[in-house]
Amino acid sequence: MSKIARRKFIQLSAATAAGCFMQTSRNAKAQDLPQLALDDPMAQAMKYVHDASSVDPSSRNNPAADQTCANCALIQGNDGDEWRPCQIFPGKAVNAKGWCSVWAPIA
Repeated sequence: MSKIARRKFIQLSAATAAGCFMQTSRNAKAQDLPQLALDDPMAQAMKYVHDASSVDPSSRNNPAADQTCANCALIQGNDGDEWRPCQIFPGKAVNAKGWCSVWAPIA
């Protein structure tokens, strides 16, 4: 089991809880959602970038070069879509090639 710092655990818990309490009247589709902007306060707080290759792998909590939104457990939508909904950013679409500090491996 990996060690998660207390601050990281609290961030993950808060983001997950927010996603659980959000209700939508229909399923979110990436083409219906606005793209997450890099200057969005939540994106900045989670260190989101549109291109994961721009992030130094050694600076990540779980250092690995192959972390992208497309292989994160929190992304939704269809595999292969360039922009997809994410549980961390309700109502916004993230780039499948992107990355944020809440990245979690698919179980």
